[in-house]
Amino acid sequence: MLRRDMDDETGPASALSTGARANERRPGNRPNMVDVGRLAGVSAQTVSRYFTGVGHVSAETRGRIAHAIDELGYVPNQAARGMRARRTNTVGVLSMGSLNFGSAGVLTGLALAARAADVTVLVSQLDLDFDQPQGWEKEARRALDHFLAFPVDGVVLSTPVSGLEAVLERWDEGTPLITVSEIPWRHEGSAGTHSYTAGLEATRHLVRLGHRRIVHAAGPMTRNEAQERERGYRDAMTEAGLSPQVLDVASDWSADSGHAAGDKCDPRTFTAVFAANDEIALGFMSSLEARGLTVPRDYSIVGVDDMPAAAYFSPPLTTMRLDFVELGRATFAMLRQQILTGEPPDHVTIEPALVVRASTAPPHDVA
Repeated sequence: MLRRDMDDETGPASALSTGARANERRPGNRPNMVDVGRLAGVSAQTVSRYFTGVGHVSAETRGRIAHAIDELGYVPNQAARGMRARRTNTVGVLSMGSLNFGSAGVLTGLALAARAADVTVLVSQLDLDFDQPQGWEKEARRALDHFLAFPVDGVVLSTPVSGLEAVLERWDEGTPLITVSEIPWRHEGSAGTHSYTAGLEATRHLVRLGHRRIVHAAGPMTRNEAQERERGYRDAMTEAGLSPQVLDVASDWSADSGHAAGDKCDPRTFTAVFAANDEIALGFMSSLEARGLTVPRDYSIVGVDDMPAAAYFSPPLTTMRLDFVELGRATFAMLRQQILTGEPPDHVTIEPALVVRASTAPPHDVA
């Protein structure tokens, strides 16, 4: 599920309802395309099409946009227009961290959207050691410098860790940039999933089934997603008046880390598990099966991601689905908008969805 912090195009009725929000812009800031779209009852992308002529905009919608432009006194970014003749139809993507299900999905979505727009994507994959406190920033800056030297029309920076401020402190604002991160360094021009909600709703699902002793098999704690999923788990446990139990042994997102967590746990202390991702869930289940414990007879388990194999685990895994391909598509659309207009788009969040399968059931004492 994709959530944009802007209005979708919904027609004249929406224009009337959003007109009152024309004055909600931040004081002191000149109006931008998002403001025009809100007043006209359309998306910022539709306003972009109005100016660029790329894509269809109906006569009725064009009239509403023109009225909003007049009312707000909006002036398009002329510097961005002047750069169009120098565009290369090439964008750079810096993907930091090991290639896993999530990062591969984002790259797939970016590539599909770019191909549809006849844009070439240059990808730099930096599998860096984020367990070290320093050093990765230099490698990231060097990769970004290579993109700028090419040159590219814009850049996507996808990172699983905090610290973008140090990497981007000297970024040339004339080059469009979209960041993909669970904890964005700024609201505008950023996109991400909602791992906090994934942890919150996965744990709430187990609570609703009647579980009171729920353990969290955490992901690698240097990663933003792992931190946010644990935060959601802890908040759901506190909300239910329950005590958190966290198995913090993961060095990565692999089944090996899940297996290590399963080896470390005491099965007498829980009836359910929230695993930080599907692979960790798989490794955890394998470890406990070797000890004679099966799902859902002895405990329930929920993962995150909904990787294709999750439906074929034994038993099929209940999980929080995150549409990483859609995140990639949305990120490219944001970058394309900024390249064409010079306006940084609002933040986009891909919301998780609970997919219930056979790995969760009420505990035996309340069944």
